[in-house]
Amino acid sequence: MGAMSESVPVRCPACRRGHRYAAPSYPCVCGAPVSPPLDRQGTATAVTHPAWEEQWVTVRCSSCGRGAQWPHPELGCPCGTTLRIAVAGDTATAGATTSGATATEDIPAGETSAGPPAPAPLPVPSPRRAFQPVAIRTARDAVTATALYLRWLGYRDIRRADQRPPSGIGIAARGLLAQVDPTVRPASVRDVECLWLTAMTESSRGVYFSLAGYADDARARADGLLVPLFVLDPTGVPQPVNSPADELDASGA
Repeated sequence: MGAMSESVPVRCPACRRGHRYAAPSYPCVCGAPVSPPLDRQGTATAVTHPAWEEQWVTVRCSSCGRGAQWPHPELGCPCGTTLRIAVAGDTATAGATTSGATATEDIPAGETSAGPPAPAPLPVPSPRRAFQPVAIRTARDAVTATALYLRWLGYRDIRRADQRPPSGIGIAARGLLAQVDPTVRPASVRDVECLWLTAMTESSRGVYFSLAGYADDARARADGLLVPLFVLDPTGVPQPVNSPADELDASGA
């Protein structure tokens, strides 16, 4: 995951207790670790009514220039207050371990004055880097781990799903609808069928992520509907539990 960023002092507005906080780093698709730059002059605020849009911050990698959304830095105070840590700027440029990268322009291949340009070589897909998870301790961690995994698979524009599932949390990407179930009960056949039906109405592929696994009939139904099923282990690594999930894990988006 890379080194932690520099810590900043944080004071709880509810109990006035002081803390030190360092934002975790996340893996950019280029492999460089990025961290939301913290505002040393900012003031932490208490989270009273969590909103999905406020739980994410856009961080731009200083190595490759890509921008991606990552969880907004938060800290739990022992008094029970959740503190939202101030971030420097609306769209942050994160400090990566590598620097000095500059933008380059694509140069047409094979152009000469002696004749027509030679055909450009076909692009060779680069192998995916190893998945770097986040440990799961809360329901929000489960959503974060799933979003990281989907981004690693190659999905973009990850956001909260328009329709709320009967259980768990729905997140969506282009062409995909995922359900994250952080409860302690195995997912039922109804859960799988509801996800499949909702995904069908949105012309998307449904994928299920569960912390507690699946009932036997749910797994059998998912196999018939070709719904990938994953179990989230405590380390944050999604484990495929059926053939569609194996195929998705191997091939990506």
